[in-house]
Amino acid sequence: MMKSVKMVLGAILAAFMMTSLNSPAFAEEVTLNGAGCFPVGHPVSKPWEAFIDAVNEQGKGVIQIKLIGGAPAIGSPFTLVQKMSKGAYDIVGCTEGYFGNVLIEGAALRFSEYPYSELRKNGGIDYLQKLFAKKNIHYLARYHDFGPFHLWLNKKVDRPDLRGLHLRISPIYKALFTSLGATVQRSNSAQVYTYMENGTVQGYGWPALGWVPSWIKVTKYRVEPGFYNSGLHNVINLKTWKSLNSEQQALLTKVGLEFEAKSESSTPAFQATLKKQKDWMASKGMQTINFTGADRKKWLSTAVREGWAEVIELSPEHGKALKELFTK
Repeated sequence: MMKSVKMVLGAILAAFMMTSLNSPAFAEEVTLNGAGCFPVGHPVSKPWEAFIDAVNEQGKGVIQIKLIGGAPAIGSPFTLVQKMSKGAYDIVGCTEGYFGNVLIEGAALRFSEYPYSELRKNGGIDYLQKLFAKKNIHYLARYHDFGPFHLWLNKKVDRPDLRGLHLRISPIYKALFTSLGATVQRSNSAQVYTYMENGTVQGYGWPALGWVPSWIKVTKYRVEPGFYNSGLHNVINLKTWKSLNSEQQALLTKVGLEFEAKSESSTPAFQATLKKQKDWMASKGMQTINFTGADRKKWLSTAVREGWAEVIELSPEHGKALKELFTK
């Protein structure tokens, strides 16, 4: 009898210990390998590094991120998310324009006319989440926004006619620039200065924030208005995400949404920062090309039309559904 009681108590104790060890309070701290689509220390990389610092500070004893490096030192930025989806990294910070080769529908993030808080209510993010899952990716959050993209030139134009210009691009604005007559060449961000300096290109696309200060030496004009949204996003290998316990997932989500909320470009603080940046550029001699009236309308409408047309052509069903969710 006593032996049976001891056996039962032993089984209960073993079960309790197994449950306790698997609970968040006893779970071992997990370290994720992280990589970025921009060089470590680059202006566009700093928000990603800030996100990692925030996770590591708030996630002590729960979860940490080890920054392995940034592109192009660790490989092409255009293949980083693709490699992550196959397990080379656990989490990547990247602009959507660099992972269109994994999920063409991700361009909806660039075209969005709603704040992300609304996209999380109207089903837009949920729709994309399902598409990401098919690629073994979990979409966490946007961790920064540098505002709209602009066309930057060392040759003046008077209207939205880009014939005769050879421009450096990422996939983000290829459809817009080519539809207006430009020839284009893709490259990583580290090549922008050299290509502008030696005349390989006469311009490039980039947001005003996250802009490299040394580019002022090779850039004379900024075209207004800007177009699209230059969001930076956290994406995680789905297998890795599912391997995390609820506390670890909750910590990443919490920090992700905190960064997403404070990165909305419509806030007064963001607009003040943007104005300060443009004022600095003007003080260094940069001139502004302002498209107005019919030219402004053509510039912006072409950006919207050509951008969505490219997505819908490659993904008719999802492209149309996303356009309904992401535009007004």
